[in-house]
Order: sequence, then structure tokens, then C-alpha cells
Amino acid sequence: MLKYIIIDDEPLAHEIIEEFCGMLPHLQLEKHCYNAMEAMQFLNENTVDFMFLDINMPKLKGLDFLKTLANPPKTIITTAYKEHAIEGFELNVVDYILKPFSFDRLVTAVNKVSNTIQTPNSVREDVSTSETKPKQFFVKGDKKQHQIAINNLLYIEAYGNYTKLFLEDDMIVSHEKISYYETLLEASNYLRVHKSFLVSIGKIKFIEGNRIVIKDHKIPIGQTYKSRINKLYGS
Repeated sequence: MLKYIIIDDEPLAHEIIEEFCGMLPHLQLEKHCYNAMEAMQFLNENTVDFMFLDINMPKLKGLDFLKTLANPPKTIITTAYKEHAIEGFELNVVDYILKPFSFDRLVTAVNKVSNTIQTPNSVREDVSTSETKPKQFFVKGDKKQHQIAINNLLYIEAYGNYTKLFLEDDMIVSHEKISYYETLLEASNYLRVHKSFLVSIGKIKFIEGNRIVIKDHKIPIGQTYKSRINKLYGS
């Protein structure tokens, strides 16, 4: 469970973010803060995993507030002002999303947070067992938000401006391009083997000639990607 706060002087912004995040079961809202001073007091006494932070607020602007924090939570900037994006990323924000934003855009930002955070529970599990807790992310398809366990994902195929996600027992068409998933997924576990294919390294059954076999699926290896494949088996 990822804990978060909302820092924004507009009540409507709070309502939208809370509504969207309420659709993601792994998130828990800890506090509504309507100015930076209120947020500062809360963070002095509490710990959260990340925060949604507006820029244009009275008294203390969002980015100025962020600069005052010695150890800030992961931060998603939510603003109507795109001109501050460079400064935001220089402060190591996880994402910078422009109002008004869609549910899809918020999910993308939250997924970035999820991929940069290892919760205390998962750290203890890494020490005590050989298995790690499966990571998950959400995919929009068929007018639904599908929660995907990463260890259930076999490979991804480009499908025009969409992608097909092939799972152990299902296939979902996603509205994201394959480049999005190449960035989202850990390079140590997933490998681009063709301009149209991204595969789970751990799911590879065998490699034969110019193809990879995963279960009953045969995936082509692109000419320009062969050197990546060779590194898998030290060739």
C-alpha cells in the first residue's frame, strides 16, 4: 500500500485526484493539504510514500516548498503551468502532469512512483525469503483498468498505436505504445528483441535461430537486436 497526500489550494483538484486514486486499490490517501505550510507541518510529523504537489499556491509556491524539504517524498507535480517542468525535474520529481489531466495520465505517473519505491515490507521479504512480492501496474483496455502482475506477463507486441500484452492465461490490448512499457519495465527482466516485441527474459523457453519461444508463442528476433540476445548466453 502506497501512502500519499495532496497539496493544492483548489478543492476541485483534491476531488479529482482523490476520485482517480480511489480507483487504484494499492493507494491510500493520508491528508488533504490546501497550502504548503499545512503540508510542511504534516510531513514533519508523518511519513508518506509520495505526494501530489501543485505549483501555484499562495504564500509558498510548490517548487519553493519542495526545495525546503531535506528528504521529500516522491513527488508528482500537478499544475496548469508547463513552463516550470525543467525546474521540476531538476528537483527530481517523478512526473510533471498538466491540468486538466485524464485518469490514464495519472495512472502513468503513479506507476512511475511504484517503480521507484520499495516498501519496507518488500525489503523484509527480500531478506527473509528468496521470493519477492510481485510488482503490479494498471493497463487500460476494453474500457476497464486491468491490474497486471508483472510475473504473469510473457511478452508485449506492438499493435499500431496500441500494444498487446500476452499474459499466462489472457491477452489485453493496451492504449499505450510499446516504448512506454520498455521504459516502465525493468531492463534486467525485460528485453526488446524486435521493433515490435518486448519479452520477459525469465519466460524464455529457448532461443533457436532468429526466434524466441515462450510457451507456445514464437517471437522473431530483429536483425538490429541480435547483439542483445547474444549477451543473454554469453555469445
